[in-house]
Amino acid sequence: MPVAADPNPSFGTYAHPHRLVTTEWLSANIGAPGLKIIETNEDILLYDIGHVPGAIKIDWRTELIDPLTRDVVNAEQFAELMRAKGIQRDDTVVVYGDKGNGTAAATVWSMHLYGHPDVRLLDGGRDAWISEARDTTFEVPFAGSGDYPKVDRDDRTARAFREDVLAHLGKPLVDVRPTAEYTGELRILTDHQLERSLRGGHIPTAVNIPWTSAIGPDSRFRPRAELDAVYGEVTDAPIVYGRVGERSAHSWFVLTFLLGIEGVRNYDGSWTEWGNAVGMPIVTGTEPGALPEITKRG
Repeated sequence: MPVAADPNPSFGTYAHPHRLVTTEWLSANIGAPGLKIIETNEDILLYDIGHVPGAIKIDWRTELIDPLTRDVVNAEQFAELMRAKGIQRDDTVVVYGDKGNGTAAATVWSMHLYGHPDVRLLDGGRDAWISEARDTTFEVPFAGSGDYPKVDRDDRTARAFREDVLAHLGKPLVDVRPTAEYTGELRILTDHQLERSLRGGHIPTAVNIPWTSAIGPDSRFRPRAELDAVYGEVTDAPIVYGRVGERSAHSWFVLTFLLGIEGVRNYDGSWTEWGNAVGMPIVTGTEPGALPEITKRG
């Protein structure tokens, strides 16, 4: 049974306001029947030093991404994970995390690929919850064992692959990385060993709108008018990408659920795949770059 939406008027101008909840709403609904809370962080140790009461932990990089294939887990793996976490198909799931909800949004996107009906994001995430000195606990809830069904993953509606991006060149394409990575000035990320690329720069015709442009200093989403100004040049059916598809999932959430743009797809191969692949065209500098001629390798 889905839990009632957060009626906070600040969400009213967003296209799909029911996809967000406030810290006040979550605090009032902890323990509500049919509500499951997921904490998913970039810093995987944070959960152990205090989390929202009742929250279960999911590590997006190791539990929702297959470490051998670097692909979203398959249908059986996803169903098994949901069962292990005690999540039912008809549960309302609220996800939150650290550092502006970047990883949390990737978890929402992954669950969306499997069509979970009601997945919401805590506006402001862990940052907002902790800054307001709300209750935390060290207690890990007993998840039980759910009976989540095995469902097919939809890889076409909200996801793009490298071939899709090649076919999309010249159409709306958004690079959500920091500008120094977009220009090629910064290539090696010493604190992200698994996100290194042999080449710097960006995909031709892509515009640069860093994912952090959507949030304020308190990690909450900017008001609708400000988001409209930030993403004004983005039109229907854009493809978004970042380093590994994690932060670009955050931009996918903004464009899809807050601005209501149709057909947004997240290229989760992102720069780690594109920048390391032989023959993929790249551009350096601050401009999107011209549409290249693609030469097929024999």
